[in-house]
Amino acid sequence: MKNSEEDTLRSEYNREVLGKGVRGRHSAAFQKGSNLVVLQEDVAKAFPTSEAVNEALRALLRVTADTYRLTHCSSRVSRKQVTS
Repeated sequence: MKNSEEDTLRSEYNREVLGKGVRGRHSAAFQKGSNLVVLQEDVAKAFPTSEAVNEALRALLRVTADTYRLTHCSSRVSRKQVTS
């Protein structure tokens, strides 16, 4: 715990000049410019760092792209074979 000396406002600051402050004042701007994502507990255990999450998502994107190319190309080939 902090002692009372650490909790005091510096003498060069004036509470009246600082004003009351508004909770969440910059929240909307932060959310607009942020890609913050909250993970469920089970997912967070599997991917404990942002690097781990990014690596897993990039791998998923690669698999998805490869799978799409395979199925998309094979669909064209099978259609040509059927129509010929």
